[in-house]
Amino acid sequence: MTAAHHPMPGVPRDTTRRIGLLGGSFNPAHEGHRHVSLEALRRLALDEVWWLVSPQNPLKSDDGMEPLPTRVARARQLARHPSIRVDAPELLLGTRYTLDTVRALRRLYPRAQFVWLMGADILPQLVHWLGWRDLFAAIPIAAFARPGWSYPALAAAAPRAFARYRLAAGQERRLASCEPPAWCFIPSRLDSHSATAIRAVRPRRTRAKGTNISDQNPSTGARRLPDRSKASAALLALARHSLEEDKAEDIVVIDLKGKSAFADYMVIASGRSNRQVVAIAEHLADRLKQAGHGYIPVEGKQTGDWVLVDGGDVVVHIFRPEPRAFYALEKMWALEEEVADAKPAKAKTARSARTRRPKKPA
Repeated sequence: MTAAHHPMPGVPRDTTRRIGLLGGSFNPAHEGHRHVSLEALRRLALDEVWWLVSPQNPLKSDDGMEPLPTRVARARQLARHPSIRVDAPELLLGTRYTLDTVRALRRLYPRAQFVWLMGADILPQLVHWLGWRDLFAAIPIAAFARPGWSYPALAAAAPRAFARYRLAAGQERRLASCEPPAWCFIPSRLDSHSATAIRAVRPRRTRAKGTNISDQNPSTGARRLPDRSKASAALLALARHSLEEDKAEDIVVIDLKGKSAFADYMVIASGRSNRQVVAIAEHLADRLKQAGHGYIPVEGKQTGDWVLVDGGDVVVHIFRPEPRAFYALEKMWALEEEVADAKPAKAKTARSARTRRPKKPA
């Protein structure tokens, strides 16, 4: 596997670090994920935590699932910690199930000390995972208390089956160096954030911010919506003009129409320094507001390495060159499109194989 297609860029194959693996769809990432990660770093004496953003959870419907690059980008914005690494290695590893992903990572990094991290709410679901017994045998596991899922979760079938391999309270710091099967329960401070709850209250954008619905169609008297495609195209033009005015470099526009519900366009651009990145973002937000698009959220100004300007149907990411090269959002979108293009061809081949009738014997 070449460095350009390495599932965890920048991680040496001979690393001996103690690494927690937190897998999931991250649809969206939330403070609960960050809370578990920080607890794991402290309570398990880990060097890093990797958020493994899944292309698609086999046990979940893809209805309402944001595109992978969007979930990765939002997760990286939220993580904001030098010891939390966010990536989507399954896309390149070609794995879908946790057990396969764990085995692949252990082959790639044979000297690393991995621990699988999960909320205690997952413990009752483990028996539905493919090869869940083999997972216990493949990697140490740490389960963290979740609201409504504390000690009662330990009565579920999976933890009972491996009860004799559970570490005693106060021994969790040696979990990463234990030979599996080994697991522990962390009765940490509870965090109530939930991706399901966030999706339930998050508004689904159907039009650009600042556009108004006219009261009536003069010919029919019916209410009508503005032409969203024209509104988002105008918003994109304004955003590009603002970026160009402030000398932003390497401007890339990604058309999301038909691929995502959160926006019509993603724009990626670079600034030469932290100060320029922040200035470009602030000027863009001000120009959008002056053009009647209302309040424009801006995230990441504290560091200036990567600032996100949420213009509604147009979302703009502004990077310094080094973080942009590291996070490679353009490549992530290209990889996802390659996978999406491959799926119909694979399905067509499978259908052809199923419908091909065997020849009758002579």
